[in-house]
Amino acid sequence: MPQRLRSFIGTILIICLVILYALLATTVATLTLATSPWWVHLLYFLLSGLLWILPAMLIIKWMAGPRPRD
Repeated sequence: MPQRLRSFIGTILIICLVILYALLATTVATLTLATSPWWVHLLYFLLSGLLWILPAMLIIKWMAGPRPRD
């Protein structure tokens, strides 16, 4: 697969990932954290704000293509 196409597909996937993940994280927060103290909200949004990076890293690794052999 050409590098430009791989980068284009990866960019679209990351945008979709971020949008869907933000909607899911916000929905979970509003359904479960309604009466929780402020520090629980802080911890939840801190962790959920960092968690999307893991699948994004996999997409970016795929976008970079195979490693060149020495």
